[in-house]
Amino acid sequence: MLLDLLFPPRCAGCGSGPWPFCDRCLGELEPLVPPWCERCGLPAPRPVARCARCPPEPIDLARAAFVFSGPARRAVHRLKFTGWRSVAGALAGALAQVLDVGAEAVTWVPLGRTRLASRGYDQARAIAVRLAPRLGLPALRTLRRTRDTPPQARLGGGQRSAAVSGAFEAALPRVPERVILVDDVLTTGATAAECARVLREAGARSVALATVARAVPGWMPARYTQVGSRSGLWLPGDVPR
Repeated sequence: MLLDLLFPPRCAGCGSGPWPFCDRCLGELEPLVPPWCERCGLPAPRPVARCARCPPEPIDLARAAFVFSGPARRAVHRLKFTGWRSVAGALAGALAQVLDVGAEAVTWVPLGRTRLASRGYDQARAIAVRLAPRLGLPALRTLRRTRDTPPQARLGGGQRSAAVSGAFEAALPRVPERVILVDDVLTTGATAAECARVLREAGARSVALATVARAVPGWMPARYTQVGSRSGLWLPGDVPR
């Protein structure tokens, strides 16, 4: 595209290097790789079937591309708060690599009306519509919010579940049986779990949660804290759309 030649896309992490992540930001990214919790992808010293920080039961499986820190955190914030929609392409490219699940469609956690009006677009939808073609799947709007909810970052785990209870409804008479649910960041999983519950009531038999990043508080395996220990990440030279 002519605009890409005149204004080459910049690094999603720092905003100044080459697309999608410059060498410096690439070296600072923390891709989530095994060994981990097989159910939710949380780093672990050895593989485990499930862990104490697994998201709630309506979610069958959870995967995230990165730890929510450094360039990944900055990229998500650029997508959410600065209107830089093309960042969704870089993030979707990384997310596609960690998803090895059978599914019939990709959907997303919908944004509330107030924040949608403020931002002008839904960041989870932006990621989902770029992820779906990479997986050879359709992107379907299966959910809608029935009311706005307070920012989850300000709430504790129990408060998050209460805040989102009843906040979603199905947007289709019946949804596909196997669904990938996309959001930007996984913290407690309360919002995604409520979405998964609604999807199951509308016909889904399995719901896999896919997020760009995951908040990982506290202890981390040594491979995430030792310089030069990160490996296995491949980021395509995606052109923003």
